[in-house]
Amino acid sequence: MKKNLLIPLLVTLLVVAAAGPSSGPKWASADTTAMLNLLGLSVAILDAIPEPLVDPLDPPGFFQVKPQEFDPGKTNLVQAAWLHGTGCPTNATIALPNSTFTGVGGFTTYTDPACDPSVGGGDAMDQRNDGLLLVKTGPTTNFASAGAELHNVKGITLTELGYDIRKYGPGTHLGAQGSHCGAGAPRFNILTTTNFYFLGCSSPPPTMEDPGDGWIRLRWAPVAFCTTCPLPFTFTLQPITGTVKRIQIVFDEGTDTNPDFFGAAILDNINVNGARVGRGATDAN
Repeated sequence: MKKNLLIPLLVTLLVVAAAGPSSGPKWASADTTAMLNLLGLSVAILDAIPEPLVDPLDPPGFFQVKPQEFDPGKTNLVQAAWLHGTGCPTNATIALPNSTFTGVGGFTTYTDPACDPSVGGGDAMDQRNDGLLLVKTGPTTNFASAGAELHNVKGITLTELGYDIRKYGPGTHLGAQGSHCGAGAPRFNILTTTNFYFLGCSSPPPTMEDPGDGWIRLRWAPVAFCTTCPLPFTFTLQPITGTVKRIQIVFDEGTDTNPDFFGAAILDNINVNGARVGRGATDAN
């Protein structure tokens, strides 16, 4: 992406928001400010983190999710990493104790229903049950975020996005237990050839939700909040148009944000048009 491509647009939106829309749906000022804050941080992240280079030796299609940390103030309060043993288990090996509980007596397998093959399974290349840990410690106002960049998605037309999130399965994605799943984080930031979009964990609501024992699989049709659609200034839900230029996952809500006040999420099996990636680097670049 060309550096500072969205900065002039952000300035225009700030001026228009201050003047107020002349027609169309009117947002409450608090909602407008919150969306502008999200847009400002998102533009800063896009500007600071270089667009992934295309390597001719890379496999075709979506294949990599690279963790990233945006922390220009060097606060050391955000973390992004794929970690072994934290993902949604698909056909994982379970050790059973012997009769005296002094050692291993045998083995069996375990699959969380959220990532069962009947609902698409997990990443076949994930050999160590990786999960993507995203953490923001402290207040949301800290100008920092954890996240990840999705690689080799440029030029595609979106039909589906999603991920598995570590939450108590019989509940819903809106519950206070487990990973944070808010309107703003973890969210997909989607830059296409036509517009810039936000798609949050709980807003818009997922179009499909498969609960498990400790995980929930969430999927969205290609509809998101358009932040750069033609004025008047509304931030409305729109079909995602154009072809993809970049997709990032951003986690920028801290321990002061409800319903869980947890400031962390564990994701797995990041889904782009049905292709799932469930492993990656153990530290951000």
